[in-house]
Amino acid sequence: MSEAIPVLRIGDTLLLSLQGDLDDSSVVRIESRITDEVARTHAKGALIDVSGLIVVDTFIARAIARIVGMVRLLGAEVVVVGIQPAVAITLVELGVPMGQLDTALNAEQGLVLLRKLRAGGGHGDRAG
Repeated sequence: MSEAIPVLRIGDTLLLSLQGDLDDSSVVRIESRITDEVARTHAKGALIDVSGLIVVDTFIARAIARIVGMVRLLGAEVVVVGIQPAVAITLVELGVPMGQLDTALNAEQGLVLLRKLRAGGGHGDRAG
């Protein structure tokens, strides 16, 4: 993972694209970067794109869940996008608890879901 962790702003939504192979220090930098940006910009939503990750294992899945929790504590809704079919199968087979995450196939669908969540669609409407 490179030192720069780009976070794009789309209106009141932030887009964080995770790339490469994440290790402990990368995850700490990502957590710091996204939480700082949510607080600084007063973002209402965040998309976390995981399509660029080389490996998604239990460590990465738990790190994503932790990042989602941090961003939610700062008052923003979060949708994880770009989970590939093979990754979804692996996560379920490993028993990784992903039920608390809102997910969408891509960024476009993620933005639609963020709008619904912010409009009061609520987390209870999720299949999980």
